[in-house]
Amino acid sequence: MSAKSASLTEGPLLKSIIFYTIPIILTGILQLLFNAADLVVVGRYCGSLSVGAVGATGAVINLLVNLFIGLSVGACVSVAHGLGAGRKDDVEKTVHTSIPTALICGVILTVVGITQSRNILALMGTPDDIIGLATIYMQIYFGGITASMVYNFGASILRAAGDTKSPLYFLMISGVINVLLNLFFVIVLNMDVAGVALATASSQIISAVLVLRALMKREDECRFSFRKMKIHKRQLIKILQIGFPAGIQGSLFSISNVIIQSSINSFGSVAMAGNAAASNIEGFVYISMNSVSQTAINFAGQNHGAGKLDRIRKTLYICTAFVFATGIILGGTGYLFGKPLLGIYITDSQEAIEYGLVRMAYILIPYFLCGLMDVATGMLRGIGSSVMPMIITILGVCGFRIVWIYTVFRIPEYHTLPCLYLSYTISWSATFLIELGVFLFLMRRMSNKVKA
Repeated sequence: MSAKSASLTEGPLLKSIIFYTIPIILTGILQLLFNAADLVVVGRYCGSLSVGAVGATGAVINLLVNLFIGLSVGACVSVAHGLGAGRKDDVEKTVHTSIPTALICGVILTVVGITQSRNILALMGTPDDIIGLATIYMQIYFGGITASMVYNFGASILRAAGDTKSPLYFLMISGVINVLLNLFFVIVLNMDVAGVALATASSQIISAVLVLRALMKREDECRFSFRKMKIHKRQLIKILQIGFPAGIQGSLFSISNVIIQSSINSFGSVAMAGNAAASNIEGFVYISMNSVSQTAINFAGQNHGAGKLDRIRKTLYICTAFVFATGIILGGTGYLFGKPLLGIYITDSQEAIEYGLVRMAYILIPYFLCGLMDVATGMLRGIGSSVMPMIITILGVCGFRIVWIYTVFRIPEYHTLPCLYLSYTISWSATFLIELGVFLFLMRRMSNKVKA
């Protein structure tokens, strides 16, 4: 684990990007493996209804959490800009503003999540046979959400400083504990989805403790001290300027997913179980592609702070090629082995597996388009433009999907799951092309300013 910041503004880009990204990919995959363990344990010992209950909460949890997770992106970019420009005092204040901000966000989410879980699930049309289990899972999950916020903000700071290995190590420790607690709570204590949620909350607390300890042991301007913890106005404003649009984008993105989940709910609990299992498998592909997006943010951020526009352009080219290859290879492989993979999650319903295969055919194969879109978004945020990708994503992804659901999907002959899933592919493609054009325009404008 590095105790000093690593410069992303020097050295060969391709090698640096690959070595920087691999630990992020492994971190994300491990996280999903541990999350998948939740569904596998529930599916094998509690049944498909419990799988559907856990799956039904995903879109709601993302809706509530993404707004505040976006602020961690603001902290990440702010630290990267400060490190690239050599502004040590600014970085130190950003770090000590980020942690109390994470604590405040966590408390707000805990209150909202515990008190409003059932109401939100009911609004989504969650079937009566799983809404009780889904509510229990969400309430316990949000009981540990403050620790999750601290971990996400802390991990963002470490990655902005060039350290992608520490979050990987922390996740390995907390994830193993999560799996062991899953087995104990579900198999030994027969706690069903409540046991899975309690195991997750416990592992989040462990992750938070580990990331804070790592920040406190650093030897650079990213070192954290509880005595210096204070919300600095200028640093908070910058975090909000970059992070709030990212959070709004994530939340509105989740709103479209909530509406889609509600549409899936209309096909019944069996379809929900198949959809939940397929979504979990897709997550492994998504997290690998999204890791490249995180790399794009931090490399663009540090090089933007250092004024190295040429390295920013090369970062775009490398990350775009990287994410395209990742999406094609992993997406194709996932679909090829779709049936046995779904069988890991679902053991009591062949019909649910068939529903899962339908989703994988329409989403997993063209998933590389989502990766391209995320890289373009990351590059824009890295150069300090957060409002523009928010607007483009709201219109190109959220707006399009909502319009699709209330127009095309409402037509009786098109009221099918394949038609619903098709909205993903179209929205990814359009949003990527627009964001890429905006990024190239902004880079040309910055280049002209430098020449002038």
